[in-house]
Amino acid sequence: MNHKPSPAVFRTSGGATIHRIPLEAFPNFWAYVYLVQKDDLRVLIDCGSGTETSHENLLSGLARLDVHPSDLTHILLTHAHIDHFGGLVRLKPLTNAKIGIHELDRQTVAHHEARLAIMERRLASFLTDAGLAAETRETLLGIYRFTKAIYKSVPVDFTYSGVNHYIDIFDIIHLPGHCPGHVALRLDDVVFIGDMVVNGMTTHLSPELLSPATGIMHYLESLARLQTWSHGARLFLNGHDDALDELSVPLEATTKNLLRRLKQTLSALSEPHTTAEVCQIVYGETGGYNHLLVIEKTGAYIEYLYEHGLIEIANANEVEQGVPPRYQRLNDEKTAWEEIERKINVCTDVHMDV
Repeated sequence: MNHKPSPAVFRTSGGATIHRIPLEAFPNFWAYVYLVQKDDLRVLIDCGSGTETSHENLLSGLARLDVHPSDLTHILLTHAHIDHFGGLVRLKPLTNAKIGIHELDRQTVAHHEARLAIMERRLASFLTDAGLAAETRETLLGIYRFTKAIYKSVPVDFTYSGVNHYIDIFDIIHLPGHCPGHVALRLDDVVFIGDMVVNGMTTHLSPELLSPATGIMHYLESLARLQTWSHGARLFLNGHDDALDELSVPLEATTKNLLRRLKQTLSALSEPHTTAEVCQIVYGETGGYNHLLVIEKTGAYIEYLYEHGLIEIANANEVEQGVPPRYQRLNDEKTAWEEIERKINVCTDVHMDV
């Protein structure tokens, strides 16, 4: 979403009122949070990034609705990415609202500094194995530190655990892939889908070696489960784009985009390449935070193809000496592609019934 978004109001079949509040989470990068009002409940779903601008947008958005942070009863987070939970650091001193997040994302929110230290080490190792030059690695790690440094740990009051949950008026489903603890929340005939679907592209994915319960397989399974679980809903509200009145078309488009990137990755691996080289072939020249995002996405594609036996490491002896692995396709592209389509169809068909 590159244009400035607008506030909106929605109502559920059960009489709840939902106010959409736009926030500029980072310069020229907008996000939505939602205020849900029903009976004595005042529930904020997500809370922005915590930058000064994002926080000001949040407070002014609440003020327009004649709501003060102290009026909030709950803050429910869809997942632990900074543009969705970072606002807690400024919001918590202003409210006694109970904060909830899925248990797999709790450490990121409640023990952020320790989690950051672990994740930075994993990321540094991944970027080295990807074959990036030392200067580029340090630049990307600096970007990672900067975007996360605006947040300090905030205690969590409760977690959503297991697969299906019910919190007050919300039904909640765990949908890992984009983030370990990503969830969707349903209120009557309205579903809050977080970042499960992003208009015109595949949502950000990273390899599981960086964080368990991420990666392509988890994400595909979650897409299928979301479609089944949300049957009968008439409105879908997300973290960055306009509201959707149905999911089948955007879910199909999302899956096609993911398949397209997998096919591009397979095509690139007709000869041995590092992850960084594949990223260059698939995405072209990128810079800044986008470079970090696409190298992680490429790592997710390669991880999926490798774990499913469709590519191999061509320089195993060199890898033992610390050289970045180079991957290559095992079979011809047509055969490999047919195998991917078969595996993905089996994955999504199985989880449509869950």
